[in-house]
Amino acid sequence: MVRIGIVAGEASGDLLGSHLIQALKQKHPDIEFIGIAGPKMISEGAKSLFPIERLSVRGYLEVIKHLWGLLKLRRELLNHFLSNPPDLFIGIDAPDFNFWLEKKLKNKGVKTIHYVSPSIWAWRKNRIKKIKKAVTQILALFPFEPALYKEKGVPVAYVGHPLADMLPLEPNVPGAREILKLETSSLVVAMLPGSRQSEVEQHADLFVQTAKHIYAQQPNAVFLVPLITRETRHIFEVAIYNEPEPLPIQLLFGHAHDAMEAADVVIVASGTATLEAALLKKPMVITYRMSNLSWQLLKRMRLQPYVGLPNILAEKFVVPELLQHDATAEKISQAALDLVKDKDRLAEIKKEFTDIHHQLKQNTAEKAAIAILSHLK
Repeated sequence: MVRIGIVAGEASGDLLGSHLIQALKQKHPDIEFIGIAGPKMISEGAKSLFPIERLSVRGYLEVIKHLWGLLKLRRELLNHFLSNPPDLFIGIDAPDFNFWLEKKLKNKGVKTIHYVSPSIWAWRKNRIKKIKKAVTQILALFPFEPALYKEKGVPVAYVGHPLADMLPLEPNVPGAREILKLETSSLVVAMLPGSRQSEVEQHADLFVQTAKHIYAQQPNAVFLVPLITRETRHIFEVAIYNEPEPLPIQLLFGHAHDAMEAADVVIVASGTATLEAALLKKPMVITYRMSNLSWQLLKRMRLQPYVGLPNILAEKFVVPELLQHDATAEKISQAALDLVKDKDRLAEIKKEFTDIHHQLKQNTAEKAAIAILSHLK
């Protein structure tokens, strides 16, 4: 029996991990996976020693609040792996948590793979020295990343992005609207406030007020808000309840893909969901709010003007970004309405996002599995 330690830090890592586990088991059925896993990875057979929600914290101030618990959890996990050494360790994203763990294990002779390059191209480029000490190999999702690592002598493989393999090149808008029982004449706005509680707390009131502004100008508008936990749903329900005027907001449990595929425009918190919206060829407004302290720290470390993955991949502002103090209901609603009215711009956005889709479609899980298994021989 081959034993692989594995740690994913949030919903996007859980998705990556589930596809990776599936591909590895097809090639090597007797692999055991143990560490920190989400529901998708657990359904593929991974054993989770701690709930994945314990790692789902974003922003410097938010991390500081949970720091003691995170450090204690990481030490307990390390002690488990030192007492029961795996044949190989895979850290999926969660770089600040996983690189420390990977370095400790690598120093004890365990081969370490980090799946998903951290955004060294966006901020904290000096991390590459730390990465070199921690990993046996890094698996990069984006085509511009390998050159950065090769320059510093870090073993790296470009594997593409699994979402590009999963999603069709042409979205099925009528099919998605039928699944969600939406009128074909509606202006459908998908609103994705983030997967973490801290993100939804920052964005819930903002998104409700944005919906209010759009609805005032477009009475045929319908707003779809997919949420993945009871806690995040409750936060958004409170924000809706605090608005005295009724709004056509439909809260969905999951169904983020269906909501975006059905939409005319997407309003989305910066993160992996922006890439999914791009692969579905959707015009979008990317937004984000965090604590002012976290924002001031991150702002000073930014290396390029883009935050959203679609703009980073296109190397230009294909879609608008309204962040922190610019993230107001008035600005977001106007940006969204401007997009859906501009047919030429919609065509340009679709072309840019189709090019990105072709670039990222690499049969990712298969490539990642081959790279990982080469270290087990």
